[in-house]
Amino acid sequence: MHLGKTTKLLIAAATAWPLVYLFLFMGFMLFMIIRGFSGTHTQAAAPGPFILVFLLHLFTILWMFALLAFYIIYLFKTDHVAQDKKALWAVVLFCGNMIAMPVFWYLYIWREPVSTVPPRIT
Repeated sequence: MHLGKTTKLLIAAATAWPLVYLFLFMGFMLFMIIRGFSGTHTQAAAPGPFILVFLLHLFTILWMFALLAFYIIYLFKTDHVAQDKKALWAVVLFCGNMIAMPVFWYLYIWREPVSTVPPRIT
């Protein structure tokens, strides 16, 4: 399975979104907590931002399922990963997906495979 450089970068951006969202979500929650302590808000203003966060949360969860499906399919269709490591990588991607996907992307998608065949001298 060969991917061009632009496709690899698009996959990197797609893979980075869950981590970016995690920090955005934590920042939003910290902001809402601080805002709650300040007492300068009305109760009617709170649902709008939470609806947005809920929709982003739902989008990110579905996005991660799609990414997991892509990485598992890529894992078993590529020759870049050694055959004896594919089952291990499938478990790692499934269990540690948000952390494991960027590592897998760097090791097996971004980097070109190293040829183990010695050069032919003619």
